[in-house]
Amino acid sequence: MASMDWDKLRIFHAVADAGSLTHAGDSLHLSQSAVSRQIRALEESLNTTLFHRHARGLILTEQGELLFDATRAMAKRLDTAAARIRDSEEEVFGDLRVTTTMGFGSLWLAPRLAALYEQYPHLKIDLILDERVLDLPMREADLAIRMKEPSQADLIRKRLMTVHMRLYATPQYLEKADPIDRLSDLSRHRLICQRTTSAQVSAGATFVQHLMTHDPASLLNINNYFGVLQAVLNHLGVGVLPDYVIEDFPSIVRVLPDEQSAEIPVFLAYPEELRQSKRVAAFRDFVTEEIFARRQRLRDTQG
Repeated sequence: MASMDWDKLRIFHAVADAGSLTHAGDSLHLSQSAVSRQIRALEESLNTTLFHRHARGLILTEQGELLFDATRAMAKRLDTAAARIRDSEEEVFGDLRVTTTMGFGSLWLAPRLAALYEQYPHLKIDLILDERVLDLPMREADLAIRMKEPSQADLIRKRLMTVHMRLYATPQYLEKADPIDRLSDLSRHRLICQRTTSAQVSAGATFVQHLMTHDPASLLNINNYFGVLQAVLNHLGVGVLPDYVIEDFPSIVRVLPDEQSAEIPVFLAYPEELRQSKRVAAFRDFVTEEIFARRQRLRDTQG
């Protein structure tokens, strides 16, 4: 395989793409005979025929199709790499595709983006809220914020913070409802939560399963935390919510302060080859600063 050199592959790709030696030669600034010679050398090195030669031009053989698939994929990757290299030299503008969960994206990230746009007014962010873990190396997104450590290789990852699922209700709900001092009191309250079968982090599902063993009097299942929050704010019952939500809704109070889920780590991740991207760096720094400010506030309120 050592004899399959880049130059011959480039020429093969041009010929397969154009369907003729003459057209390929024009685009490569080579004579038809030079192109023909390189194709023949490539066929010899692979010990196969890559083209059927017809009066109307060239048609790929089955082996030729295989090789063309490979060179097409290579060409695409090279284009992507070139775009990324240009990207890394540029200022902070253009598209940035960010993926995170529905809850974190709608309740924590989206409300804070004003600060980022103020700094970089020409940034275009495509925010993809999805419980599904998108494939970063395959460019389904540029950057992800995930509620567990990403397992894919070739990713730069940074731990941002720790989240717990906790119980919350409004003072108005608690005034009217029965007192709630221990878990068994849930049997006299409505629990608002995500169904354990809906897509969510396992620590959240485990916490809800634990609460369910205390037979809540009534249930409202909603398949995302944005919905759970709306129901809690409208005094419907006791809701299971991630603790980061509460910073923006100080009217909600924590119920049963000794009860919470196991800790959920929050990670930011992006592909190794975006290490130089100014856009990714701008977004990463913005999120990091927001979280640093959050820690300070928590320290101040607890201190």
